[in-house]
Amino acid sequence: MVTPDQYQWVASPQRGVDRVMLDRVGTEKARATSVVRYAPDSHFPPHPHPGGEEILVIAGTFMEGERRYPAGWYLRNPPGSFHQPSTDEGALLFVKLQQMSDDEHEPVRIDTRDPARWTRADMRDTCVLYVGQTEHVSIERLEPGIALFGKPAGGAELFVLEGSLHEGTRQYEPGAWIRLPPGDWPAIVAGRRGATAYLKTGHLSSGKETQGASC
Repeated sequence: MVTPDQYQWVASPQRGVDRVMLDRVGTEKARATSVVRYAPDSHFPPHPHPGGEEILVIAGTFMEGERRYPAGWYLRNPPGSFHQPSTDEGALLFVKLQQMSDDEHEPVRIDTRDPARWTRADMRDTCVLYVGQTEHVSIERLEPGIALFGKPAGGAELFVLEGSLHEGTRQYEPGAWIRLPPGDWPAIVAGRRGATAYLKTGHLSSGKETQGASC
């Protein structure tokens, strides 16, 4: 796990773009999970993503060419895709690089602020972001005291967006990142203000993310 008080911001090769490396295997062109901060009027030059890229816009506005993605947008750029990211007002992103299956070919663009994207059951709201052969990605919005896991998840990764999650005496605030190996599903529940979190399950059972944890 990595909590916000453990963040270590590292400058990227591009001026104005800094990263917190939550998990990284490799050097600059790595399989990585990061929090990325773009300063206003910063950009990266055009570049490819041979292993794909997954982005959740946490704050500000992320741009690809003329297309603007404010906070709440979720993007998946499949393996072999190419783009030029930038921002005018600044942006904070949760990013995963080189962690997609080779059989993923279509880009995904979802506005999680759209009420039509959400379904409700058992005192929780769910916005499904992606379902593949080896992974399920969603945003979960929990009422106070509701458990994040109702059954074994086969490994999971989560990033707290709003509210707080609790595991015994531990409390996870917005910005906390947690990865749980297959076979581990602790009693994590939403705090008194509820909780909203990015949640990915299934991908760890495929063996793609079994190394390089940060803590």
